[in-house]
Amino acid sequence: MSSQENDLKSLDPKGLIREAYNIEGITGGECRSIFLDWAINVPTDADPKASIAALLDHYAPENPHHPMTETLQAGLNAPTRTGRRGGRAARQGLA
Repeated sequence: MSSQENDLKSLDPKGLIREAYNIEGITGGECRSIFLDWAINVPTDADPKASIAALLDHYAPENPHHPMTETLQAGLNAPTRTGRRGGRAARQGLA
């Protein structure tokens, strides 16, 4: 396995993003669902934006109009949230 393949395996251990690019006729909604599943599994010590950028560097050049490329770009451009907003504080706007 090449170092690039190892890097992709570490960025996408379940192969979710890779498989999304291989599904013919996949929709944007399906890509967003797959992306959410991928994002939930990003290790807490990893930089998700750096991971998304690396996935885009690998997949986007050959798939510029693919719905997963659009989803990854949206994820990369989304504002970064700091801290957790959950529980009572989030419901009452205190956090």
